Amino acid sequence: MEFPELGANCALNACKQLDFLPMKCDACSKLFCKDHIKYTDHSCENAYKKDFQVPVCPLCNKAVPVPRGEQPDIKVGEHIDRDCQSDPAVAKRKAYQNKCSLKGCKQKELIPVRCESCRQNFCLKHRHERDHNCSGVVRGATGNKTSASLKAGEAAAIRAKNVASSSKTHKRPQQTSLSSIGRDLDRSRRERQTSTPNPQPIPQPALVNTYSKK
Repeated sequence: MEFPELGANCALNACKQLDFLPMKCDACSKLFCKDHIKYTDHSCENAYKKDFQVPVCPLCNKAVPVPRGEQPDIKVGEHIDRDCQSDPAVAKRKAYQNKCSLKGCKQKELIPVRCESCRQNFCLKHRHERDHNCSGVVRGATGNKTSASLKAGEAAAIRAKNVASSSKTHKRPQQTSLSSIGRDLDRSRRERQTSTPNPQPIPQPALVNTYSKK
């Protein structure tokens, strides 16, 4: 005797067996009999949501956590590129030091790839100006700084030259005036010597020899 109001039929189309104690799949929420409750037995479409297997890095043998819904291979590759401490991974990171300057991109290249406009380093994927929204700001800022420094240097050189020329200009009149004063004094001294008559020699009284010859 059957009791259709009791239990439930297995959700698997190939089974449909009436089970008085059916079990509910925690992935797809369907009812199955005890023979088809496993994910593999009824080919559950949502089994990946319950698959918590943690992949292991093949280089350092450390577990790599993978968020639900993401590909394990991608996470293992990111672990090798950033966190793996094995000798091959460390050597690879040392060789690839040219990190992409685009925000959010963590790609590194073996050789530097610089943009001709902004002079920043990018990966091969973002090397073109349209790929990294290049605006040339960095180059303009550098150019402005360079031109400003050049202008400042030129202005300083001009000021130094003007100061030197002005000092020479101030010294020349002083030297000229001193020379003219010296010449005037010398000329007046010579004129005085020429106009003044030579003094007559004062006659000296003759000495009388008071000694007698013996």
